[in-house]
Amino acid sequence: MRRGRRLAVDVGEARIGVASSDPDGLLATPVETVPGRDAPAARRRLVQLVAEYEPLEVIVGLPRSLSGREGPAAAKVREFATRLAKAVVPVPVRLVDERMSTVTAAQGMRASGVNAKKGRSRIDQAAAVVILQSALEAERGSGQPPGQCVEVVV
Repeated sequence: MRRGRRLAVDVGEARIGVASSDPDGLLATPVETVPGRDAPAARRRLVQLVAEYEPLEVIVGLPRSLSGREGPAAAKVREFATRLAKAVVPVPVRLVDERMSTVTAAQGMRASGVNAKKGRSRIDQAAAVVILQSALEAERGSGQPPGQCVEVVV
């Protein structure tokens, strides 16, 4: 497994959850929730987080339907990931399947007693943790970086 910290983002309409791994790529933990309505401001904050955490890569959750198809939400995330990749060059940005990450995060938070209304911003962070932990486990299992790299045209 490659050594180095990773950042993961769960891109939503209203908010973007951010998570980070430890330098050994074993454990994902929540970082913060970035307001997502203003995409340029959100990207600026994400660029600051990349500079602060110096990750090996940034993992972006790609929303797909249960059948694996991509819809309008996936197209928006792909566009966001492309802009983010240009802003954080040379750090690679990778898209990974995020099916059920928010549902899994919400279930985990409910099970731990977090009120859904009060926990909305934390659910976004928890979803980013689920995405990142899944990507880390996929890499450990396959020996290959997870998902697909976002190509940056210069």
